[in-house]
Amino acid sequence: MLKLNKFKTIIAAAAFTFMAATSVKAASYQVVSGDSLYYIGKTFNTDVQALMNNNGLSGYSIYPGQILNVPGIDYTVKSGDSLYFIAKRYGISVNLLKLANNKWADMIYTGEKLVIPAGGNWTSSQTAASKGVISYTSSDVDLLARLITAEAGGESYNAMVSVGAVIVNRVKSSEFPNTISGVIYDQPGGYYQFTPVLNGMINKPASQAAINAAYDALKGSDPTNGALYFYDTTATNSWLRSKPVAASIGGLVFAY
Repeated sequence: MLKLNKFKTIIAAAAFTFMAATSVKAASYQVVSGDSLYYIGKTFNTDVQALMNNNGLSGYSIYPGQILNVPGIDYTVKSGDSLYFIAKRYGISVNLLKLANNKWADMIYTGEKLVIPAGGNWTSSQTAASKGVISYTSSDVDLLARLITAEAGGESYNAMVSVGAVIVNRVKSSEFPNTISGVIYDQPGGYYQFTPVLNGMINKPASQAAINAAYDALKGSDPTNGALYFYDTTATNSWLRSKPVAASIGGLVFAY
């Protein structure tokens, strides 16, 4: 009899583990304006390809109101709950809980539905990124996305975000103009900083992937960790090549 009970306990534990593992993949997230698969992936501790596979997406395009399956669990707020206690219960930060639910106020109410991300914590700089690490307008997003398309349209998504991050880093730096358009159209010594501005490629429409990458860079994503310059691997400019390399991504080199 003891062996049978022990066997039942093992089966019950296995069933619970299976249910818990299943629920982690069953959370529903509603896309809001400015979202991208890259940004959602960072929030829910996953990546773009996994999101595309789990949601049957053939491209990077998503739209406000769209429901995506994300790694996490759906939670219904109970009487006496607070964001702090819910976050503590699931071992995540309050900031991550807010990011996952696009909630910036602290007020919650009984019966409200929340998404609990599968794990990971965001730093304060990532929290600030949800509102943008620099000021920008819709025209700034379009301009930045057009530059990304022209400079890195054939590169990986990570490289596209990196190009956008360089522009954001320049805006934040005292060495360059303090606006996106100022940085992109900058002509120190009478020379354009970016070839697409010189040859007119900057005027071609941006791809959806580049638009997503632009938003991610504006929200603080920076795979280069602060680079201010980039060039392709065929570049012969000795001044650029003399700068410390921050990252090499695909056919692009990012430098400080």
